[in-house]
Amino acid sequence: MMAMERTLIRDAVVVNEGLSVQADVLLEADRIARVAPEGIGAVPGAREVDAAGRHLLPGAIDDQVHFREPGLTHKEDIAHGSMAAAAGGITSYMEMPNTVPQTLTQELLEEKYRLGAASSVVNYSFYMGCGERNIEEVVRTDPRRVCGLKAFLGSSTGDMVITEEHALDELFRRAHLLLAIHAEDDPLIRQELERRIERYGEDIPIEEHPFIRSAEACYRSSSTAVARAKAFGTRLHVLHISTAKEVGLFEPGPVEGKRITAEACVHHLWFTDADYAAKGSLIKWNPAVKTAADRDAIRRAVDEGRIDVVATDHAPHTLEEKAQRYRQCPSGGPLVQHALPAMLELAREGVFTIEQVVEKLCHAPARLFRIAERGYVREGFKADLVLVDLDAPWTVTRNGLLSKCGWSPFEGQRFHAKVLRTWVNGRQVYADGRVDGDARGERLMFDR
Repeated sequence: MMAMERTLIRDAVVVNEGLSVQADVLLEADRIARVAPEGIGAVPGAREVDAAGRHLLPGAIDDQVHFREPGLTHKEDIAHGSMAAAAGGITSYMEMPNTVPQTLTQELLEEKYRLGAASSVVNYSFYMGCGERNIEEVVRTDPRRVCGLKAFLGSSTGDMVITEEHALDELFRRAHLLLAIHAEDDPLIRQELERRIERYGEDIPIEEHPFIRSAEACYRSSSTAVARAKAFGTRLHVLHISTAKEVGLFEPGPVEGKRITAEACVHHLWFTDADYAAKGSLIKWNPAVKTAADRDAIRRAVDEGRIDVVATDHAPHTLEEKAQRYRQCPSGGPLVQHALPAMLELAREGVFTIEQVVEKLCHAPARLFRIAERGYVREGFKADLVLVDLDAPWTVTRNGLLSKCGWSPFEGQRFHAKVLRTWVNGRQVYADGRVDGDARGERLMFDR
């Protein structure tokens, strides 16, 4: 019989549940065995990690990624996406259904779980996709084994948008677990796009993107969805809020007891429309990056608890695809490797506290989705942890990127916080710039 693997992390500043406390943390097999502010003596056979001066956080939980497998693996795949996540301190992710084929049946959903088990170095869950004709498949989804349902109420990469009112009513009425939505109003987007085509032809400047995918298009769709959810009692989660107007749709306070919640993404907390001049289509997302006033309102909403979680919407495309003209250029970009450093940079700037960063990236996603035994540095919980140095300046360069697409909107950015080590289920999967490609994460389970 193999001896139980033990890791003793000494003298870390543990950031957990609103506090930062120096402590030793002992990992045994896949669990956190002890969290000891008073310290832990010698542990025979344990691998020791000197964490003095460093901060130990729960592993981040990303509730929105697109790892493009199956069918779009020239952009990204589960292996590369999960390795980039591990390097960025993300230990669990929830992946979207707009792959090829789209995840619209239980059989296709379980096939994605098989793909995750075969190649993901961090923990994983996959959304069940909602279309206009698959409601009977949707209601078969097991709430204990699947993170949630996903519906596109505005078109993005792929073609899964639901436009028929009766189909939406049926979905909101019968959704038996969390329904996550992409909310943009397609008719309004098409109207604004036609205006730009009349003016610019095929040479639409990227700076027009936030006017085409406008604030009004976002608000019209998200407000309608919130009203529908209230009418049907749906457990609704509105993804990637991008406008100041939308934040008023959500109530402040902790996620417990909320039936309607919201997510912000790192790019909407970081970039503004002033960045299109330098970044161009590399920051073309749906919904669009908008004004500094929108960004600042979203930051305030995160601080107030109106926005419940922060995620990435990691959605890679190749540089060749991103170099195309506006209408052919797809929206999205890779973010999992740099989301935590970016949020810790905002904490350094005073936008958030480090405890808020942990709340929004780790604790709140675990509570919102009711993930079993993850999201906290607690004895008995799964040992998903990340060790960071808050004062180790480094610059994002292309040769350090792990996403298969090979680029980042953060290239050239200098961060101060650096991910040093990442543990997933007690196993060190990232250290010293290297990922353990042989590691395998686990399927997330849910207390529902």
